[in-house]
Amino acid sequence: MGGELRYEIGQNAYIKLILHALKHQNSAVNGVLLGRLSGADSNLVLEITDSVPLFHSQIGLLPPLEIALIQIEEYYGAQGLNIVGFFHANERFDDFELGNVAKNIGDHIHQNFPQAALLLLDNKKLEVLPKGKDRSPVMQLYTRDSARTWKLFGSDGSSRLFVKEPTANIILLDYISSRKWQDIVDFDDHLDDISQDWLNPELFK
Repeated sequence: MGGELRYEIGQNAYIKLILHALKHQNSAVNGVLLGRLSGADSNLVLEITDSVPLFHSQIGLLPPLEIALIQIEEYYGAQGLNIVGFFHANERFDDFELGNVAKNIGDHIHQNFPQAALLLLDNKKLEVLPKGKDRSPVMQLYTRDSARTWKLFGSDGSSRLFVKEPTANIILLDYISSRKWQDIVDFDDHLDDISQDWLNPELFK
């Protein structure tokens, strides 16, 4: 499949991850990507149809992560979806490096899903979003190469990551202005209070 694989993230999955990062601007945050492969061998697409915000305080702790992944796999597996990747936003605004915690979790996901994607929030693109009309994702795509290392894809100006709906950034800006990020529930919140629903069923209603 080589360089033919295209990564396409749905609007709600995309916006949910960014709102999660905005809610916890002084913390690193992460989340998982759900989806499936579609298309023919010559035109494969990894469709990221949903996302689950994970943590903002227990980023590197294994037991909460394992609990979360088990519940997520059970729920989405029944819908025919797999965990297909991982999202990370760094604590510092000027930090553009993909850290070891994200890489290690990505490695774990890669074992079960070899086409897995790691998405890193691009704070620079997010900051200038209100000033322009850029429709490209405010995320960087990392994929694992044959040397088993995570490489930034698109450093040469190309990209294989697209938002399915071209209006996603416009909707995102509207949600940011209405402080929609206050409504996001992540797995940290759920572990603190199980009445908090990590599926965020009311978020886009």
